Amino acid sequence: MIARLGSRGDGVADTAAGTVYVPYALPGETAEVERWPGHADRRHLIKIDVASPDRIAPICPHFGVCGGCALQHLTTPRYRDWKRALVVAALARAGLDAPVDDLVDAHGEGRRRAVFHARVSARDVIEVGFAAQKAHHVVAIDRCPILAPALAGAIEAAWAIAEAFAATHKPLDIQVTATDTGLDVDVRGSGPLTAAAMTALARVADRRNLARLTRHGEIVAQRVLPTVGIGRAQLVLPPGAFLQATAAGEANLARLVEAYCAGASSVADLFCGVGPFGLRLAERARVTAADNNADAIMALRRAAAGARGLKPVAAQVRDLFRSPFVPAELKQFDAVVFDPPRQGAEAQARELAASIVPVVVAVSCSPTTFARDARILVDGGYRLVRVTPVDQFLYSAHVEVVACFKR
Repeated sequence: MIARLGSRGDGVADTAAGTVYVPYALPGETAEVERWPGHADRRHLIKIDVASPDRIAPICPHFGVCGGCALQHLTTPRYRDWKRALVVAALARAGLDAPVDDLVDAHGEGRRRAVFHARVSARDVIEVGFAAQKAHHVVAIDRCPILAPALAGAIEAAWAIAEAFAATHKPLDIQVTATDTGLDVDVRGSGPLTAAAMTALARVADRRNLARLTRHGEIVAQRVLPTVGIGRAQLVLPPGAFLQATAAGEANLARLVEAYCAGASSVADLFCGVGPFGLRLAERARVTAADNNADAIMALRRAAAGARGLKPVAAQVRDLFRSPFVPAELKQFDAVVFDPPRQGAEAQARELAASIVPVVVAVSCSPTTFARDARILVDGGYRLVRVTPVDQFLYSAHVEVVACFKR
């Protein structure tokens, strides 16, 4: 019998041989399974013998084959409880006790960016889609119900690009982002291209009415600058740029960050990316922004310079893993926001723990590394005031966290 859900959304059974993980099984169910080659503690689900009352029909015909979603088959209340519990458990493992809000639904209209994988089989069959769960092959798709309407045409464009590259037999990653001016596409993995291949790609961009098509960041075709609005600013995206997965996700994260920084006249935005927080904070405070991505920093500077009514924004390229802001630099700020990649911000957290900054706001896409960094801050004398889980990765095991620390 399945006892509970694991951190990845798998059903977990406690057996005489040890813990066993069964994807797509739910607590309380009994199921027929078979061994998963190469994974001693995992099983393939064959059929459900006794179903949970919390089991519902998934919304996508690819669910259970495509590895993109883990929990389309679970009722919304139980899904929300499980996702919030991921954050509670991470805090508990770090020995932290803090109020954890209810999960914020930030799916909104759906994902505004996606990375499609394209492969050509030994039989010269093109497959474009998402990776299968725990496997190297691609599940070909023609639709995805969690994508935002603004990504309409993205799958078709990815197929057209894959067909243009088919002769190379190279595996491709095709990142598509919905911008205010159209689809922005960056292709990775193609290797050097002939003039004919570049022409074929440009033809795809024209026929699909793409805002921009780049290959490894180099422009192949551009109909219009791909821009997104961030507060009062209009930002031109660098090729392949990172954005929060949903527009609602960015808005909810920014709303929490702004609330915690209310009253601050000088704010540091660390791991700032293209500035989803810094550009909004600059409406009321001086902002110092830092990130190791030079293209993101340049885009942020241009957006800030072109926006009206913003206070000064000083943006710098800086590797905060190797060169974090130290207490002598941090003392000028009333608040510090940090939003690191999945590995967290251990080095920067240690410097913050030794600082006198009154308010620290942590944003994280990993409850585990967030809890580690939070432990460092608390051990340094900060109080963890509030934690809010934010769900912009619907049906997945990923959850965002926004937390406020006060000295």
